[in-house]
Amino acid sequence: MSLISRFLAWQYKLPPAETYAVTHARDLLVPMTDGAVLFADHYYPTGGGNLPTVLIRSPYGRRTVTFDAVARLFAERSYQVLIQSCRGTFGSGGKFFPFKDDRPDGLATITWLKQQPWFSGEFAIFGPSYLSFVQWAVGDKAGPELKALIPIFTAADFRTVLHPEGSFALDTTVGFSQSITYQEDPPLKVALFRLKFTRQMAKALMHLPINEADRIAAGETKDFYQEWLVHASPEDQWWDSMDHRAAVPQVKTPVHLIGGFYDVLCLTTLDCYRLLHEAGRNPYLTIGPWSHSAAGMMPVMLNESLKWLGGYLKKDRSSLRQAPVRLYVMGKNQWKDFASWPPEGYLPQTWYLQAGGKLATSKPSGSEPDRYRYDPADPTPCFGGTSLVLANSGPKDNRKLERRKDVLVYSSAPLEHNLEVIGSLRVTLYVKSSLQHTDFFARLCDVAPSGKSINLSDGIVRLSPGRFVVAADGVQKVEIELWPTANCFLRGHRIRVQVSSGSHPRYARNLGSDEPLATGTRLIPAEQQVFHDPAHPSSIILPVRG
Repeated sequence: MSLISRFLAWQYKLPPAETYAVTHARDLLVPMTDGAVLFADHYYPTGGGNLPTVLIRSPYGRRTVTFDAVARLFAERSYQVLIQSCRGTFGSGGKFFPFKDDRPDGLATITWLKQQPWFSGEFAIFGPSYLSFVQWAVGDKAGPELKALIPIFTAADFRTVLHPEGSFALDTTVGFSQSITYQEDPPLKVALFRLKFTRQMAKALMHLPINEADRIAAGETKDFYQEWLVHASPEDQWWDSMDHRAAVPQVKTPVHLIGGFYDVLCLTTLDCYRLLHEAGRNPYLTIGPWSHSAAGMMPVMLNESLKWLGGYLKKDRSSLRQAPVRLYVMGKNQWKDFASWPPEGYLPQTWYLQAGGKLATSKPSGSEPDRYRYDPADPTPCFGGTSLVLANSGPKDNRKLERRKDVLVYSSAPLEHNLEVIGSLRVTLYVKSSLQHTDFFARLCDVAPSGKSINLSDGIVRLSPGRFVVAADGVQKVEIELWPTANCFLRGHRIRVQVSSGSHPRYARNLGSDEPLATGTRLIPAEQQVFHDPAHPSSIILPVRG
């Protein structure tokens, strides 16, 4: 009996357990096709029986408090659970290289699972983040025995996550490299590592060239981090074997995707939903107000997962909600159900940047452009948003950021009525830069009457010669796709748009010198202009409830 699992079940209001007598078998040996052997732990109700299996494949261990508690929660509700350590982690053979071996290893594991005398003939795959990527790696080839998938904070392809719009997700990649390096150390060493984590990370993230950041943060060079830096082009075929997007529409198993509006994988979660929806698969989707690994998502994640498992492993459809899509609407702080994503009935409304830092639905009149200087030696910092590093993620008060000279701010008048915005957003900027290589970053905020400015959504684009058309007057029209959101701007609140040239270290700063991403060190400041006049109507398009 696990007191932790019972406490979590009570705290999260989970469906009642069917038994508290759970047995586990440690270090089962699972052979791979290349001769490597991976370790797995098997949890099951002591009485046994013909019970379906929940498969969890993870590079983060098998016996942490969290994994043990989750496995017991499932087993106490009459499931078998197999937790396997991915190649090269926690005793499993071979070398861990993120994303590379998860298709052959996952399929070999499923083949082994089907041969076990305790296998009932039905299984599901569960897990967040990396544990969800492995689901797409096998979902189209797992066979009819696979009855359900629950990908949480998910991606079927990580190249766009690591290289968003030509930039590089610096703190996510360096933070991952650091955590992977130390995760198998003795507890005392891990505790000491955590004490210096913030200091070492800060030093690594400000260091140039960035191909040395992994060594500074983790104490050693990581092969995968170095490869990610080199293979920065979206057309680079090096990523193809790790890209499972083409397999997503082929997954016929019922899928429930769970994500967060502040999660670093929000866009890829919605991309997987779109691919399934367009293929007629009728996936379920739940998105809350969470960042990656935020504790607040656990109750929803576990309750929704148990309902999905009950619906498709125990064939109890009564536990499933009727609406496929459920979204948490911030501002009102309530859940709303919809038939699909993006929800119908939300119409595009254009808000224009104006002189004097204003934002309005009327088109701008004649005005001079706003100017600022971006200095990569003092890069515009990250205040909230989507990041793997929790300290830099989620909703944050942006007032300190908005006082910087390298951040432009455009605000509406206080709203006379509530304004509900749900869906994807797009910013159009007319800009001019002293450099050919530079970034533009845009952000949407909800400003309370107190002045507190909370970030909702943002996006970045990296400029280079030929990417955008340059008009005769030297002005470029730049389109920035912002991350989706669901927010109700309350009466008396203001809509705010920020414009800057970065969000470091969430995105690697643009040095301005066009040196290689991995080895660049020369810093060149950029003189930036943002236009808002009849010929150059910079704007943001919001999907507003009609």
